[in-house]
Amino acid sequence: MKLGYRLFGVLALLVIAIVAVAPRDSTAKDRHAGYYYPEPTSRETYKARARTLKMANRRNRITFVTGMTSRILKRPYAPEFSIFAKGTHAQKLIIVSTSGDAYDTLYRARGLLARLTAVARVSPLFEKHGVEDYFTFLDLCKLLGFRQLTVSDGRNFAHQFKID
Repeated sequence: MKLGYRLFGVLALLVIAIVAVAPRDSTAKDRHAGYYYPEPTSRETYKARARTLKMANRRNRITFVTGMTSRILKRPYAPEFSIFAKGTHAQKLIIVSTSGDAYDTLYRARGLLARLTAVARVSPLFEKHGVEDYFTFLDLCKLLGFRQLTVSDGRNFAHQFKID
């Protein structure tokens, strides 16, 4: 009986050791791809100039997305994109076009981020910290604790930013 427990213990330690040193696939399957957007066609890492705020948490990220959605829906025209947070801790921000050919190239996706940067730069948060001419929308994402942003045309194109 003792030998059985020892053998089991040795095997368990061996499995733990193999798992601990096994290479991790950094492009692990994105469970939101194929549901909210197609598999990303391109990816990049954004080195943020900002640091995550101490108050950044799931609730604040969801409040941010809810606030943006509310403002978008109050406009006198149909929304051009949907924005939502996903993941256990709502650390994945997703923006999906709701119309035609919008955000179907990397350049159009970056154009959207430039427009969102302009909006973020007049926010009280940026003005309060004196970073309105320096931080971008991706820095705002970092401040709020988002770790990933995906922009998609909702059909064939998706670009994913890892936010470091």
